[in-house]
Amino acid sequence: MKLSVVIPALNEEESIASIIERSLAAEEYLVKNSAITSLEIIVVSDGSTDKTVEIAQTYASKIKLIIFEKNRGYGAAIKQGWSEASGELLAFIDADGTCEPKFFSNLCNLLNAKNADVVLGCRLNKESQMPLIRRIGNFIFAKLLTFLSSKYVKDTASGMRIVKKSSLKKLYPLPDGLHFTPAMSAKALLNEEIIIAEEDMPYHEREGESKLHVAKDGIRFLIVILKTAFLYRPQIIFNTFSFFTGIISLLIMWMPIVHYMRNYNVEEWMIYRFIVAELFAITSLLFFSSSFLLQKTVWLSISSNIKNNLKKGFAVRFFSSNISTILSFASIIVGFSFIWSSFTSRIHTGMTNEHWSRYIAFSFFTLSGVIILLTKWGYWILTLIKERLIFIQSEDFKKL
Repeated sequence: MKLSVVIPALNEEESIASIIERSLAAEEYLVKNSAITSLEIIVVSDGSTDKTVEIAQTYASKIKLIIFEKNRGYGAAIKQGWSEASGELLAFIDADGTCEPKFFSNLCNLLNAKNADVVLGCRLNKESQMPLIRRIGNFIFAKLLTFLSSKYVKDTASGMRIVKKSSLKKLYPLPDGLHFTPAMSAKALLNEEIIIAEEDMPYHEREGESKLHVAKDGIRFLIVILKTAFLYRPQIIFNTFSFFTGIISLLIMWMPIVHYMRNYNVEEWMIYRFIVAELFAITSLLFFSSSFLLQKTVWLSISSNIKNNLKKGFAVRFFSSNISTILSFASIIVGFSFIWSSFTSRIHTGMTNEHWSRYIAFSFFTLSGVIILLTKWGYWILTLIKERLIFIQSEDFKKL
């Protein structure tokens, strides 16, 4: 397999010669110690204004050089290099001299062993020379992505990785800036169709000045992770909000519940607790309902095989069963039962003396039943859309 390595460079005159020479010298080692058969080096100058291009041009017979007249971004440089690459395996390595090109052999062997789409070198190990503030940032992002996905990597922003060319369709689109790497990691972790793996690698102090701004780029990294999470796993975020709003509702109602169990009545001042608790409880149910419908919608939009069913989690089993239908109507009936005597009294006498707590209970149970019912209808409509999409992809449709 041919490995095409892109080296994005922005004003790296202090290190560009070294990383090119080390990469060229690594070819023999890579061929001998991995499935790599040949190496292609592509240097992309991302609007450099120093001697980066001049130095890189001295290696013109051994590398491919792409020159951006204006700065377009770290990710844009890598994507342009990959678009002009000829290898079955695509890679990139930072031009700052922090990573060892020979380590691509380890990554290639890991890619084959795991049958992975993406493999990366992990800089977070005992021998790493990464500054503490960046270690902390990478640790936080890794934990966040672990929470949002069922996979785990320690170094979400590694500047050395290999990607199968055939897997790019699963990863694109990716941003042009420095948040290119965490965006790729987020997509690989959150997309169930992508396999990602990592291996600890040596990491040295960079040569020259870093282009990374910890605060500004850290915020960009966080935003791109959350955007990717909303695209692939919105149910994780929505279910989290559902859980916490539900807990808040229970905490608010805890005192009235205990008071009622002891005295069989509620105090007038508790009306505020009832109203706010109902608000949080309905919000919790709305988050849960939205989570299920969004999960189904995302699955229909990005899954390569829509014939497969969603994973049979609790929400899928609940909303696809008759239990949810029975529960929705039962909830509505229970809700009306709280005010039925008040309703009949108002019809016959024009007055009612029903306690306010019964109207709040009526509101809660009725709204809950309606939300469940509407969610089932939404699920049914999405099922019809699924059937339509399957037909459009079928041979029968193509023959029309």
